[in-house]
Amino acid sequence: MMRPLMRRIRALLASDDGSATAEYALVTVAAAVFAIALYSIVSGQSIASALEGLIDRALSLRP
Repeated sequence: MMRPLMRRIRALLASDDGSATAEYALVTVAAAVFAIALYSIVSGQSIASALEGLIDRALSLRP
């Protein structure tokens, strides 16, 4: 009676079913965390003022 149950448990533990879904979920979460970190860096005032200064210098006629 225990042998079929043990075989079923071993088969379930050795199975790779669902591993691709878990990997996709992990990659999606990592991408979301990266996007949030990048947004917080880029939306900071120092980055915005640096980009504005760079654009002003590029568009000005002064060398």
